[in-house]
Amino acid sequence: MDGKVWLTLGVVIAVGLAIAAAVLLVRVFAARRLLLDSGIPLRDKALFWVAVAYTISPVDLIPDPVYLDDIGVLLLALRSLHAAAGAVRTPKEPGATA
Repeated sequence: MDGKVWLTLGVVIAVGLAIAAAVLLVRVFAARRLLLDSGIPLRDKALFWVAVAYTISPVDLIPDPVYLDDIGVLLLALRSLHAAAGAVRTPKEPGATA
């Protein structure tokens, strides 16, 4: 393969990663309603804001043409928020009603 094919492949991968990061950021913002839930621990709420700040921050662990670190942070924030919300919604005692 020549250089033009590799360049095209690199651009396609970079655009795909950028789209994935943007979709995840939108999902994190859609999950912000969970921040109003008083049952969710402050740690999980803070992780939401850290993920947003890290994603828009110019400082990254991996340079910006590769969005793997941003995607990972956003996935961690989404997973943490939804796990905390699921724990709040689940009854604490067997036989208890929600």
